[in-house]
Amino acid sequence: MSDVPAVGPVVAPRVGPRRQDVTGLVTGALRHSMVDGPGNRFVAFLQGCTFDCVACHNPYTIHVCDGCGLCVDACATGSLEVLDGTVVWTPDSCLGCDDCTRICPSNSTPKARRLTPADLVDEVRPVAPFLSGVTVSGGEATMQAPFVRAWFEALRDDPELSRLTRFVDTNGDAPRATWDLLEPVMDAAMVDLKALDDQVHRELTGASNERVRTSIELLAAREQLHEVRLLIVPGRNDADEQLRRTGAYLSDVAPGVPVKVIGFRRHGVRPPGQRLPEATPERLERVAALLAAEGVGAVTTV
Repeated sequence: MSDVPAVGPVVAPRVGPRRQDVTGLVTGALRHSMVDGPGNRFVAFLQGCTFDCVACHNPYTIHVCDGCGLCVDACATGSLEVLDGTVVWTPDSCLGCDDCTRICPSNSTPKARRLTPADLVDEVRPVAPFLSGVTVSGGEATMQAPFVRAWFEALRDDPELSRLTRFVDTNGDAPRATWDLLEPVMDAAMVDLKALDDQVHRELTGASNERVRTSIELLAAREQLHEVRLLIVPGRNDADEQLRRTGAYLSDVAPGVPVKVIGFRRHGVRPPGQRLPEATPERLERVAALLAAEGVGAVTTV
């Protein structure tokens, strides 16, 4: 799509747009990652998110830059300037200090790039021999579902890259139309479930979990749910009874699907999140035991 909204997901059509007409707002990329899906993966991070999580580790991906220009004066190397109401970034002179994202009042970054699917394919190609797949993450990647589809199509249709598996790392806050659009071109998704209880979910993310649960159920039924991820924030979403209900829910709607239990860490979070307690290894093991007792798929802790 040509423009990315600051809030709200794209309700994707069933038929994808022409690939050459689609662009995406890409925050950055990792050429190698062992934690964003199976094997060694190329990971693209897209700008924009539907949630405002108190525990977010990369809050600069939440909104799209509004061009206010406050970051320009904070840039010691002069790598930022405002042109026609848009903050323009010059990467060649940038030192990567990230002062621009720290000063941003809008939870954004001026360094997101407008790319075509072909641009992103070109970034994958040099490292492809060492990869098992690609993952699109965020922010929330499904906000730019037409771009994700076009990039995945380009990878699928390339003789040298078609062997790479194509995964979506998502908060699950997407309508069925988005998953219908992506189903033909993606291999699987990894879904974050911040809390099974809707009120607790709202306290942690600012939004309901209704569409998250629907996404988990739909992807599991389509055999495209690779993993459910639970971020454990002590005192917020780790009550024993809530975890038992979470385990029972997942074992019912996504039987056999692995569950990854992730302990909250303060690194990178905004000031409100700095007041939250970190999860201890002992607490994570307790969480894993409670989930396993309800019959969920293989449980790992991080």
